[in-house]
Amino acid sequence: MDPKKMNGKEEIFSKVMRAGRRTYFFDVRATRADDYYLTITESKKQVGPDGQEQYKKHKLYLYKEDFAQFCEILEEVTDYIVSRKGTEVISDTHDPNYHVAQAEVVENDSETEETVKQFSDVKFEDI
Repeated sequence: MDPKKMNGKEEIFSKVMRAGRRTYFFDVRATRADDYYLTITESKKQVGPDGQEQYKKHKLYLYKEDFAQFCEILEEVTDYIVSRKGTEVISDTHDPNYHVAQAEVVENDSETEETVKQFSDVKFEDI
């Protein structure tokens, strides 16, 4: 990618990740001293009260001296999440049948509870 001037800062390299209503931009930029840093921008499409589309943006600046620690901590917290919750997405935002699936789980739990209750109602005299 050809370097571009953006807000007085030079953009060197860029990657885009689309994730539903969100888009993430990973941009390598150069400082005036010609050193590189990373900006990560989250852009989220929203519809305003007037029905017009708007984009809400959040930006993170990450400098070279913080890369190693940032990557370590990011890997640690993502490993923590995956080890406890797996990789399956369990969100009504991502799964339109989430509430239906949750109702089935509750229903199945009730059936299991009733079966356990019936089993535990057995008296030694009955054996």
